[in-house]
Amino acid sequence: SGSANALAFRNACLYNAGMLLETLKRHWWVPVLRGVAAIVFGIIAFTHPVMAAATLVLFFGAWVLIDGIFRVIGAIGHRASDSDWGFNLVIGILGIIVGLLTFHAPAITALALVVYIAAWAMMIGATEIALAIKMRREIKGEWFLILMGLASIIFAGLLLWNPLAGAAALIWIIAWYAVIMGVLAIIFGVRLRSLG
Repeated sequence: SGSANALAFRNACLYNAGMLLETLKRHWWVPVLRGVAAIVFGIIAFTHPVMAAATLVLFFGAWVLIDGIFRVIGAIGHRASDSDWGFNLVIGILGIIVGLLTFHAPAITALALVVYIAAWAMMIGATEIALAIKMRREIKGEWFLILMGLASIIFAGLLLWNPLAGAAALIWIIAWYAVIMGVLAIIFGVRLRSLG
């Protein structure tokens, strides 16, 4: 009886993971667009390293807003196959709210911005790693998701390690993070699209 229950549980998990994979394949363009937005933000930060802090905040707010919108789209699209879609939906909504708040109050202090960015990156990292663990038997290359998650967590750690770092250093860290995350997201989306 115990082995039969374990087998039934395993089959149910595999079925749910398979449904999630099918949904991810249908929405392969979501991580690609998120990746493009991240790379654009990173390039802007690289090419304008001495921009005013308020401008940086606005650009970051735009990126978080766009990322939040696509996360909401992905969560709603996956709701039939992903038991964690509600959690992903909340993260997307939080991104939209914070993006809008950033535009409403761009004079936010640098320290508050750093702490928020770190918390946001930590949530994103945990979400990507959890998805990779869930999909590890269904898709090859799930390590791209793990890399994305680890990059986010390392980025958060760097920010929290020295939150009072100079604005120029903060801009470079954010720019590198955005470009790395963007490239990984695009690769992941393209790999999803190439799955049969």
